[in-house]
Amino acid sequence: MRLNIIIASTRPGRVGPAVARWFHEFATAEGGFEARLVDLADFALPVYDEPHHPRLGKYEQDHTRRWSESVASADAYVFVTPEYNYGPTPALVNALNYVYTEWNYKPAAFVSYGGVSGGIRAVQLVKPVLLTLKLVPILEQVMVPMVAQHVQNGVFQPKEPHLESAKVLLSELKRWAEALQPLRRAA
Repeated sequence: MRLNIIIASTRPGRVGPAVARWFHEFATAEGGFEARLVDLADFALPVYDEPHHPRLGKYEQDHTRRWSESVASADAYVFVTPEYNYGPTPALVNALNYVYTEWNYKPAAFVSYGGVSGGIRAVQLVKPVLLTLKLVPILEQVMVPMVAQHVQNGVFQPKEPHLESAKVLLSELKRWAEALQPLRRAA
């Protein structure tokens, strides 16, 4: 089972890569998935620029084809995301909307971070988009409030609640990924 851990912020100066590297290392050590780190910044997706609806899968842009291959290759996703103005990052919403069938019948979870809210408002607002894409957002998540206090020299320093919630998240995500396999095969 492949897990794509997606860094959902693309802005310069972001802390997402530090949080995502920690989670990737943790997921790799746990061993339930073949974990792969995916950075939205590497795809340089402009605001949606395909002439056809994503549901058709008739992609004309190279960046869309690369993104489609990345999304399709995974059985589950963890979005590592901050909160921008009480909502999800524009890069995440854009990336979600770029493809459709590649997301279908797969579970998704979140490692969110930010100030006092730890990014939970962004997570709650993006879940309806996931449901429309036939993604299954699970309840379990890692929340990192006051993220700046946990990053030293570019390295995320988790505390016990982060480690415990990451362990539970990965266990539950694997259960859902396995349970949804028949739907993915039938599609």
